[in-house]
Amino acid sequence: MLLIDTHTHIYDQIFNTDRAEVVQRALDNGVGMMLLPNVDALTIAPMLELHEQWPDCTRVMMGLQPEEVKEDYKEVLSRMEKELEHGIYVGVGEVGLDFYWDSTFEKEQLDAFETQLAWAKQLHLPLSIHCRNAFNKMVKILEHKQDGSLRGIMHCFTGTEEEAKIYLELGFYLGLGGVTTYKNCGVKDYLPNLPLDRIVLETDAPYLAPVPCRGKRNEPAFLVHTAQRIAEILQMPVEDFAAATTTNAKNLFQF
Repeated sequence: MLLIDTHTHIYDQIFNTDRAEVVQRALDNGVGMMLLPNVDALTIAPMLELHEQWPDCTRVMMGLQPEEVKEDYKEVLSRMEKELEHGIYVGVGEVGLDFYWDSTFEKEQLDAFETQLAWAKQLHLPLSIHCRNAFNKMVKILEHKQDGSLRGIMHCFTGTEEEAKIYLELGFYLGLGGVTTYKNCGVKDYLPNLPLDRIVLETDAPYLAPVPCRGKRNEPAFLVHTAQRIAEILQMPVEDFAAATTTNAKNLFQF
């Protein structure tokens, strides 16, 4: 069984003491590829260092996470745009909109998001999109910018069935992670209605560990629990579900 973790931050300093063991556990549990979306200017170096150490089982993305958009966002974006010229990146991410805690930099977030959408179009790269408390603004932008060239993942999707349908109609995949295994997650109720060829798996490690590891530091090896739970809901062998989501990720990122 081969799984692909389409969104993991194992370059985070919380893994500094046992990163090699984390990578090995992932491989031992069938997670053969881990995609690393960038967060801000400070995470570029550790992310690239990790990829250089494990080039066969990791890929990198470049982007400015919306919660990290501050006064200096244009300078940070300029650096990231130059970084993309190196050609090693498989996607633009983690990008998006997040007004959950604070909307102080709403204007800047909107501008940064549209800038990074333009990168994705120009470079023909998929996106890893973060959206929290911003659905209407997100959809308005995507509807305006979608000319058939935008593609990517709605990262950590936990919305309603109607929201899922809107994102699917816009050409995006749904990234399902540990939250899908939680008792209060509504996605479970309509999972059978989602097209299997538009689902990918992710951990968002070190965050949002799935049941039965909830409360622990998340890591790619735990992806198997998410795969097993969703396969149960869909009443299909986990091997078949894993194969389908792996094919989806490979098609999207063109491995």
